[in-house]
Amino acid sequence: MTSKKSSRISQSELESYLWGAAVLLRGLIDAGDYKGYIFPLVFMKRISDVWDEERSAALDAYEGDENLASLPENHRVVIPDGCHWNDVRATTKNVGAKLRSAMRQIESANPDALDGVFGDADWTNKGLLSDATLIGLVEHFSTKTLSIANLPEDELGNGYEYLIKRFADDSGHTAQEFYTNRTLVHLMARMLAPEPGESVYDPTCGTGGMLISCAAELRTQGKEHRALRLFGQERNFTTASIAKMNLFLHGIEDGHIAHGDTLTDPDFMDEHGHLRKFDVVLANPPYSIKNWDRAGFAADRYGRNLWGVPPQGRADYAFFQHIAASLDPKTGRAAILFPHGVLFRQEEAMLREGLVKSGLLEAVIGLGAGLFYNSPMEAVVMVLRATRPAQQLGKVLFINAVDIVARERAQSFLRQQHQDVILASYQAYTDEPGLAAVASIDEIAKNSYSLAIPLYVTIRNGSTGSSAMALSMTVNAWREAATESDSAVAAVLDLLGVRDES
Repeated sequence: MTSKKSSRISQSELESYLWGAAVLLRGLIDAGDYKGYIFPLVFMKRISDVWDEERSAALDAYEGDENLASLPENHRVVIPDGCHWNDVRATTKNVGAKLRSAMRQIESANPDALDGVFGDADWTNKGLLSDATLIGLVEHFSTKTLSIANLPEDELGNGYEYLIKRFADDSGHTAQEFYTNRTLVHLMARMLAPEPGESVYDPTCGTGGMLISCAAELRTQGKEHRALRLFGQERNFTTASIAKMNLFLHGIEDGHIAHGDTLTDPDFMDEHGHLRKFDVVLANPPYSIKNWDRAGFAADRYGRNLWGVPPQGRADYAFFQHIAASLDPKTGRAAILFPHGVLFRQEEAMLREGLVKSGLLEAVIGLGAGLFYNSPMEAVVMVLRATRPAQQLGKVLFINAVDIVARERAQSFLRQQHQDVILASYQAYTDEPGLAAVASIDEIAKNSYSLAIPLYVTIRNGSTGSSAMALSMTVNAWREAATESDSAVAAVLDLLGVRDES
């Protein structure tokens, strides 16, 4: 039986414990598939240990009455008979079948909170994972008790975030779909300043990190983070399942994660069948995807083609318009992470013009290279706001923060002081030579609605545009094209069953 002794687990112990399971799988399955097996096991162990913890407290309250202590109202999660972690641990044959059955029964017993949460891993494939391997994993996770007393929600949530990053490190070219630089996400959350009771939405939510960052921002300020209403949609089923677990393990009870393609089948609707409106939207959409339903978007039943129809080769402005259409008309604001190409690519000129004329675009913030995971491209954050102060109407703030970044061990990130500088410039909304400039819509129109930052922000020698602008745009375009080429080659290799070991 799992020990009930209370023993606080340090963050370093937790990280070693979690990654130890991945080590057991190394060489047996592809690193990109670790997540589909390890996250469900951690989650099942956690909910079983918390159930035991709650039952112990209920036994004390009910003076040892086992029937009363087992009532559903004493537990956050219903665990049906035979589906506890200890029941799986007692199984020595067909362990995968036992795990799959227990997980499905737990999902069915908690349809509102845990539907589909365990994903679709192939637990019964003994050619992939033998009984001995699964027993080894179960025994590994049984070495610690993951109760709330031993491991509060935020600390286990941090452990999940650690594991997400480690899996991103191991999963090569697919990592950006799985992990967004957390320091950049923190900056985006600070810019949008969510408040208790507001709704927060991420239409391409991955593992839910942007949603969780909004809750973390409130908690940092001492505000009631549990009062946020969080909504996310994710196309990849396994990743959507991990997002559900992630929110749950961070103690977020009002969290809603949908599985599906946001462009073809947006999940969140109001009572009239229209797109639901949100107070806050954060997103890092997959950039420049080519395999999308352009014809369907041209005749979009939700009216999301506000500024036109993006080219088949780049769906960026389809996501952009979906987000614009999802903003609450009074309180809505959004921060969207894109590659720099959305600012100046000629094939999207008409869409950019529509964006600028909409009056929604509040700020364009150019950030340093490497903040996209495993990519050299420079990132840009586009900020939208539905209701703006009178002095900002008809204007757009441009910030050139490409040099405000740290880089260590081949990974870029924003230190606290970097975030503070960028945030202060954003909030000041005024010209700062070499850093920021406020441009009118008329000025942007004279530049054919290009949003290339060097057109507006003076560089250190006091000039704008010219060779500096041309060089910046050329380098960004080259980086974007190179990244797309690498992704295309990787996709072909995967299709052919060839692993790129470079």
